[in-house]
Amino acid sequence: MSIPLENVRMDLRTRVESDQHMSTAWIIVPLLPIIGVILLAVGFAIALFSAISGLSGPTPQPGSLSGLLATLVLFYLLVYILIPVIVAIYAIMFHKFIRRRSLHFNRQILLYEDMITLVKQLAGKKNMDVSIPVNYLERILREARFEDSEKNAALYAILSATTPLVGFYSYYFLMKDFFKHERREDMFFAGIANLLVALGVPISLPQRTSPIPDRSFAVYFIASLFTVGIFTIYWIYALVSDPNAHFRYQSMVEDTIIAQVLPALA
Repeated sequence: MSIPLENVRMDLRTRVESDQHMSTAWIIVPLLPIIGVILLAVGFAIALFSAISGLSGPTPQPGSLSGLLATLVLFYLLVYILIPVIVAIYAIMFHKFIRRRSLHFNRQILLYEDMITLVKQLAGKKNMDVSIPVNYLERILREARFEDSEKNAALYAILSATTPLVGFYSYYFLMKDFFKHERREDMFFAGIANLLVALGVPISLPQRTSPIPDRSFAVYFIASLFTVGIFTIYWIYALVSDPNAHFRYQSMVEDTIIAQVLPALA
């Protein structure tokens, strides 16, 4: 039994937890503050108009003033309830985004380590010197350890939901980190494939059909400001769909490598 092969298989089994596909329904989150403000404004305006009409008529209604006061109290109660609820939903969303980023990146580093060990074992079995291509793979691994550092999901979720600038920073690193991560992953898998071919293991990896684009943070930030946050609907859609597509492709690549390396280690 090949221990490195079993370790790679274990890395693949953890995809269920680390590579979670999120629903695009999260795009409604930026609409919640707008919907809340509209509902509160309309409700308050209707109640206020009704109360003022009752006070300014030829025969003022006795309950008009008390009704107006009750409306004001209800308005403030709704504000104090609505704001914490919206903040909590934002915090949950950011926590999910950042947690799956960290889980996936951590799993990827373990996968890189185990795949390098696997090809070393295969090279030893064939008595071949692969120090140069392995050094290339190990350099990518060192870059991943440095670049894909873990971020505290709970801390960033709270700060992002309560501080708009931190929220935009979270949008930034969630967008940019996955882009850089995917480019580095493509180089690693290409290096693994070339090394396996050199070791006499024919391998054909699937083509990536929807790579994560290098989205401009400046453009997205300015667009969000000019649209009073409405553009963040698309931004959140990108933060959901880009990793989802990334996970789907990576699972195909990992399964392909395992299926084609297994006979060589048998």
